[in-house]
Amino acid sequence: MSSGQPSDSSEPEEARLTRDSDELFREDESEEEEEEEEEDVRSRPSSPESRRENSRAKASSRPESAADGGAPSPGFRTSSARESLFSWLRNRSVRRGPLVDPARDNFRTMTRLYSSMSPATDSVNLSTQTHGAVFNLEYSPDGSVLTVACEQTEVLLFDPVSSRHIKTLVEAHEDCVNNIRFLDNRLFATCSDDTTIALWDLRKLNSKVCSLHGHASWVKNIEYDTHTRLLVTSGFDGNVITWDTNRFTEDGCPHKKFFHTRYLMRMRLTPDCSKMLISTSSGYLLILHDLDLTQSLEVGSYRILRARRAPLSTEGSSTGSRTSGSRHGNDSKAHPHREGLSPRNSLEVLTPEIPGERDRGNCITSLQLHPKGWATLLRCSSNMDDQEWTCVYEFQEGAPPRLPVSPRCSLRLTHYIEEANVGRGYIKELCFSPDGRLICSPYGYGVRLLAFDERCGELEECVPERTALLREVRSIYSHSDVVLTSKFSPTHCQLASGCLSGRVALYQPHF
Repeated sequence: MSSGQPSDSSEPEEARLTRDSDELFREDESEEEEEEEEEDVRSRPSSPESRRENSRAKASSRPESAADGGAPSPGFRTSSARESLFSWLRNRSVRRGPLVDPARDNFRTMTRLYSSMSPATDSVNLSTQTHGAVFNLEYSPDGSVLTVACEQTEVLLFDPVSSRHIKTLVEAHEDCVNNIRFLDNRLFATCSDDTTIALWDLRKLNSKVCSLHGHASWVKNIEYDTHTRLLVTSGFDGNVITWDTNRFTEDGCPHKKFFHTRYLMRMRLTPDCSKMLISTSSGYLLILHDLDLTQSLEVGSYRILRARRAPLSTEGSSTGSRTSGSRHGNDSKAHPHREGLSPRNSLEVLTPEIPGERDRGNCITSLQLHPKGWATLLRCSSNMDDQEWTCVYEFQEGAPPRLPVSPRCSLRLTHYIEEANVGRGYIKELCFSPDGRLICSPYGYGVRLLAFDERCGELEECVPERTALLREVRSIYSHSDVVLTSKFSPTHCQLASGCLSGRVALYQPHF
């Protein structure tokens, strides 16, 4: 028969709960201690005195055990466990070792948050149906404004946090608005099928700052070089034009043609502006190395370089270090295909290999770059328009060159996944998350969140020896029409997508 008093062998409830908490955190605590000890060993010379000092410090930091002074009382166990818990919390927030990445836990948290993404209730109010299809979404750098490029000549601005409509730029252009790019937190540019680019100021949206004229066909893409303050645009006329925003007036600003190629689709600058990538509808990918936007590339050299193109290889190869800066400076030995050319703006023409398309051509419709400049993200379709893929190509840095007659390629296909191929003829704009660990890809009437591995790891930590499939983290279907564009917020755990029927959906974590 049991009595109402606890037996001698049972422990108090408070001690048991605290013990469970201590066991829960012990594994994480030991990982951090190992990382810190490893850093100490590497950073300080090992000597008998230092080893003895470390041993004494560790011994003094241990709580008194039964061997040192007998069995502790339950009250002592509770106090010790509490101190351990508080110590763990303090180490988490204050005392981090040199090898403990302060953002590591943030990555784990953000992965869980993104995995729980669901359509926000307030996003049903973000309807642009009277303004036509949504072709592009862009957040301001501080995440305070979401801009929407619409098919029917207008640009809409929303507060992404409250889902409140801020402003509609009526007749922002005379034709479809294709792309929006922020130059800073207040100034942004739009481009259109009316062949013009417009500059806008968030502080004065009643009129344009100025209109830029120079393209002869639809303008599809805008980039910005933060070093030279040059605006860079590309269009279906095949021209890449630079605009000097340091000297703009109400009548425009000085511009010049930087580069020309046929079948131009998209143009991007790497985050450090050391490279320019250009995709084409004929399946070629052009890379300008050691970029200098103040000079124009000699068009006459393009024919020679095009004859020396080489397809990308998916075979395993040793990958060197990745840096956000230029790869090898002006070292012609590292770039045999640059011999006889200017050390700046050296052109490389590639034919990216697409899974299942070894014998057929393809069209590169969408082009994005990793936030840290490690890789390029392509959306490709077959020349029959019956298949579509999302592919990740890693920049190969420091890999040994091939023979000069067959120059090595700067990119290697690392990950891919086949897409739904819904909404043929429309370009689907995908994007990277701000930390570069996730990809958001328009997928039919929704979006897919894709990762490089099952842990949503960094690209540099999970580059496979052979081409691997992207891992699906989550699929979200919230539209009634084909999704054409997607964008991560740079500051909030939020995602936006726009579809052909003109609706914008916002996604946020849901618990």
